[in-house]
Amino acid sequence: MVSEFMAVNFQNIRIVLVQTSHPGNIGSAARAMKNMCLENLYLVSPQNFPDPEGKSRAMAAGADDVLAGIKIFDSLDEALAGCSYVVGASARLRAIPWPVIDPRECVQQLTEIAQTDQVALVFGREDRGLTNEELERCNALVHIPGNPDYMSLNIAAAVQVLAYEIHMSSYLQGDKLEKLVEFYDHPRATADEVEGLYGHFESALISLGFHDPDNPRQLMRRLRRLFNRAGLDKMEVNILRGILTAAEKATKGKNINTNKV
Repeated sequence: MVSEFMAVNFQNIRIVLVQTSHPGNIGSAARAMKNMCLENLYLVSPQNFPDPEGKSRAMAAGADDVLAGIKIFDSLDEALAGCSYVVGASARLRAIPWPVIDPRECVQQLTEIAQTDQVALVFGREDRGLTNEELERCNALVHIPGNPDYMSLNIAAAVQVLAYEIHMSSYLQGDKLEKLVEFYDHPRATADEVEGLYGHFESALISLGFHDPDNPRQLMRRLRRLFNRAGLDKMEVNILRGILTAAEKATKGKNINTNKV
């Protein structure tokens, strides 16, 4: 039973595992989560789950309720639907630097936003982690520091580290979690709403002659980084989409001669 003084809204926190290959890792992640009062385990195209051999259940060691509540999706976008803040776990640096935070900074942001909104921690494949495209769905990346000569943390162990930090934040922060950032006067935009904005941006920039899809030169990746870093609310998304729509209407039928990026 969760102690009554815990301020963290665990129900708004999702753990998302992408294309996990070994069912034992799913069970171990469930065990780690249950120990730290987390329940929402989402799987994206798992390679061997449900597993008839029962390896996931054996490794869950009694966290059967977490396994029973698992939700399975075909895509990461589906698993993140409704989330207002997403952090991807990554041990690799990107071609374009993405905001990187340490586990405690990650948890501070997650638990604050989780007071009112759905949030997600995303973990990639055992052998190669998350793709660049998947990491672009994240507001930030979290890096668990360790031995620089041996960065080989098992996925369930990574879940355990961050789940522990989430659990401990309820003791360390206490009433601080009740003081939400008052910067937002509208609800935060969800991951699917922001994805809709990115799709609109790309199509609009193509129609305006600013973006060449055959030679993208990382334009959309940089725009994603810009807006993911900003943390858009619903009104801001609507304003930006309104601007894009107006620009498309204003230039419809005209011969646009803009330098492409």
